[in-house]
Amino acid sequence: MIAPPKPDLVTVNIDGKEIAVPKGTNVIEAARLVNVDVPHYCYHPKLTIVGNCRMCLIEMGLPAVDPATKAPIIDPATGKQKINWIPRPQIGCGTNVSPGLHVKTTSPMVKEAREGVMEFLLINHPLDCPICDQAGECKLQEQSTGYGRGYSRFIEQKNVKPKRTQLGPRVTLDDERCILCSRCIRFSKEVAKDDVLGFVDRGSYSTLTCFPGKQLANNYSLNTVDICPVGALTSTDFRFKMRVWFLKQTNSIDPESSVGANTVVWSREGQIYRVTPRRNDEVNDTWMADSGRELFKAVNAPDRLATTASIDTLVAQAAALFKANSTPGAIAVVGSGRSSVEEQFLTKQLAAALNATASTHLVSRVGQGDKLLISADRNPNVRGALVTGLISALPSQKLTALAAAIDAGKIKVVVSVGEDLAAVGLTAAQLAKVSFVYLGTHVNPTSAAAQVVLPTLSVFEKNGTFINQQFRLQKFAKAVPGPSGATDDLIVLAKLVTAASARLSSAPLAAIPSDLGSLWKLLAAEVPVLGPITYANLPETGLLLDATPFVALPFVEGETLHFKPVAPAVAVTV
Repeated sequence: MIAPPKPDLVTVNIDGKEIAVPKGTNVIEAARLVNVDVPHYCYHPKLTIVGNCRMCLIEMGLPAVDPATKAPIIDPATGKQKINWIPRPQIGCGTNVSPGLHVKTTSPMVKEAREGVMEFLLINHPLDCPICDQAGECKLQEQSTGYGRGYSRFIEQKNVKPKRTQLGPRVTLDDERCILCSRCIRFSKEVAKDDVLGFVDRGSYSTLTCFPGKQLANNYSLNTVDICPVGALTSTDFRFKMRVWFLKQTNSIDPESSVGANTVVWSREGQIYRVTPRRNDEVNDTWMADSGRELFKAVNAPDRLATTASIDTLVAQAAALFKANSTPGAIAVVGSGRSSVEEQFLTKQLAAALNATASTHLVSRVGQGDKLLISADRNPNVRGALVTGLISALPSQKLTALAAAIDAGKIKVVVSVGEDLAAVGLTAAQLAKVSFVYLGTHVNPTSAAAQVVLPTLSVFEKNGTFINQQFRLQKFAKAVPGPSGATDDLIVLAKLVTAASARLSSAPLAAIPSDLGSLWKLLAAEVPVLGPITYANLPETGLLLDATPFVALPFVEGETLHFKPVAPAVAVTV
């Protein structure tokens, strides 16, 4: 991988602390590096600067120089270069660092300015914090406590604005809480490329609304809820469902495409309430698609698979099928691009134990990419199957080779890991010609036709890793327990490998581990690119792997990487 160029550094002084930061760094971000909080509302690191909330006012000074000679002017009292302080406070968000810049964030002038701004922001704001849906993550509440006067001098009648306005199918506006920061407007225009929001009227009557005849209905609309610093924009689905301080946060990955957007799953007592984006500047910035936020609802769907039989009983039934069809080439394995790296590795071991390496398939899913965070490759982990060696070539959308082998009578048993084969080209007649061992989460035609069904877990109920379109290895963690009657995929696959080896091999394998720690030792031994990595030491932002062996593969024709990776040695087609 090519090392990125080192940025030019400049030295600035923030509240008496000197720090070297890259040239052009925003003052708010520079202050963060020395643990100094500059309060703000309209500023967002991924949006343009507008400077309309004025909460980030600071005192700023620059080194004094002689106007004629440009020589530094030395303060005789200190022996250091004199600092010319600007007489009025400046906005921090609209200021980038320059050599010698001095900033004060706690001076009496700054304190008074912040108190004044907070007073104006709260003039028409309703005092309904106990019932506000934003309680627990409201920047206005936090900053009024930290930087406000602590009392109100306003005795006039508040200007009441509309409540419960539907801006779109997923976003509800309580306009009386809006502080006109314009984050939502800028996001819709600059990131989602759907310029539908704006302000109407003037002064204290200004109101957020959609343009006439339009709705906030794009697939990224809920990001406006995430970045709203107050309780104005709310998720219609999550609205008043649960207080955020009751919820457990679990880091995860959006599995709807190969982008691998980083997410946070919010749950309580085994129930998921919402999914939000997690910042990773190298993958998804701070955004995610609305469609990925809905996926958790399948966890408790009525068609969820479960069984009362023990896992060992079901594995024994599968092993009997394997033994009855032990002729080499009589068993086929269909892996999944939705399986984790660890599951794909065990699927490969299962194919080897069944003498089915030549009859191993993977299903491709292709849709319309949006050039943002939904790629045309709708599998989260096709690259994992390549890296682990489960497959050696790109998968196809229809399993025509498997269908032909079934029609020819060569295949007698098919092991499907989470894939509905009726959806990828196999007819009902072909499904009836063979025996099936099915591992999966939900009922489908393949599970209905299977002789052995092994209910497994969703991505929200287990630990593992995916390799995204950048060949970035990223981990996801278990957010909620699986339902009764379903077993972790790793346990099921490990037991199947052991059982298949015992029934079909003259030299049976020892018990295959199903825990991530032990499994990663096997992965490290067999997959060199994963050698120095373990699940435990994998950074939360992921690790970029060497994509050189796969760079020529056209994963989805015409689809190129949109969100920036950390500069790889070669461009990666996705």
